Amino acid sequence: MTSRALGVLDAFDAGHPRLTLSEVADRSGTPLTTAHRLLAELAAWGALVRRPDGRYEIGRKLWDLGLLAPVDLELRQVASPFLLDVHTATRDTVHLAVREGPRALYVERISGRESVPVVSQVGSRLPLHATGVGKVLLAAAPDEVVEQVLRSLTRETRHTVVDPRLLTRELAEVRRRGAARTSEEMSLGAASVAVPVTVERPGGAVVAAALGIVVPVHRRDASRLVPVLQVAARGIGRALAATAPFR
Repeated sequence: MTSRALGVLDAFDAGHPRLTLSEVADRSGTPLTTAHRLLAELAAWGALVRRPDGRYEIGRKLWDLGLLAPVDLELRQVASPFLLDVHTATRDTVHLAVREGPRALYVERISGRESVPVVSQVGSRLPLHATGVGKVLLAAAPDEVVEQVLRSLTRETRHTVVDPRLLTRELAEVRRRGAARTSEEMSLGAASVAVPVTVERPGGAVVAAALGIVVPVHRRDASRLVPVLQVAARGIGRALAATAPFR
């Protein structure tokens, strides 16, 4: 696939899931006629789909290929039963995420009709500092990643922690307690609790992912969900340790 075609695909993101021809050309820096040709080729291959209103969106081909990525394949296969157990016990939205640079990449999500609405979806990339799973991953991240995030804190809601000193103290508490909590920092009306998924390696334990749950902000028993998540996280960690990519 040519670099220009990849540039066209890169014009799509969580904030721009559907784009017109002119929007694709503008966001990718591609001449209009070239963008038109590339969109037609990508649509014919299945990477994009042209909607009845003329806008384009990501096609099933890229979704199918994305599911073959090792991080998705291993984590989804290993973790799905544990996420289902947590969801069955709580009826709340359960997330599994990994760190991708300064963002949390959501690789699995289970929710139901009783779950509080959330903005995250499988494949979403959300700021580390504004989500429960993100804070768990940030607390375990290398110093250079933490410094990068602290320099570019964005206010997702009026409750998002954007004071570097306060966030630094929160991360220290996450490391001490082994769990993170947020309240309306990413979505109004939603609170979250998250714990690390730790995998034992010969050189020591590493945080491979974060497991979290989202509940209505008025729930007063959110802290009681931490042990439930920890049991599931330990099960995922043991299963991951037995798979080749995580040894």
